[in-house]
Amino acid sequence: MGWLDFLFGKKIPKSSFVEAYESGFERKIPSIRPVTQLTFAVMDTETTGFNPKTDHVISFGAIKLKGYNIQVSSCMERYLDVPVHNRESVKVHEIIYPVYTSPTKDFALDLLEYVKNDIIVGHHIGFDLMMLEKVLSPFGFNRFLNPVIDTKYLAMRLEKGPHFDQKNANKEEYSLDALCTRFGIALDDRHTAAGDAFLTAQLLMKLLKIAETKGIKDFGGLMR
Repeated sequence: MGWLDFLFGKKIPKSSFVEAYESGFERKIPSIRPVTQLTFAVMDTETTGFNPKTDHVISFGAIKLKGYNIQVSSCMERYLDVPVHNRESVKVHEIIYPVYTSPTKDFALDLLEYVKNDIIVGHHIGFDLMMLEKVLSPFGFNRFLNPVIDTKYLAMRLEKGPHFDQKNANKEEYSLDALCTRFGIALDDRHTAAGDAFLTAQLLMKLLKIAETKGIKDFGGLMR
């Protein structure tokens, strides 16, 4: 099925790797599973801009965390071949022509095999997921089925309380830069997908430790 079918809304058959991904959710994570036994896939994207309809993913980075340990060997980094580069976004991520780019299908397969049914984590993760769903949509992918945690909102919950109105939050106070500075995390390799994923993983580890002191020790409590 070609791009015309995709653009005009005809149903796209699911690729085998999309079906394999979806089959991994036949069993849900038990609410009583301890946080120390959960696996978190922390991810980030760099894009040509901030409009999911017209912009594209340039690079993707991810790393896993389990038992309060960042699994450095699990790091995944990919660059994608995109049709356009936004001049303003290049000023931020500084990616013009990466040495190696992944074919879209290879990236889609690798991504879904990587995240499996783990908990997806990111800072402003909703945008990243929308952009990744766009990349995956030509293969019959609809949406991510994983539990999702945004470190921005988790930090707000832990610092301001579970009933805090997020609309009243100071955006700058809960930026990735501000939170890393507040928690003593060095801002190394900022504005690369892999670098930001690693920073976010360090932030997540700090937040999970704080959550534990507040009695949040299992999956159900964490996702409440």
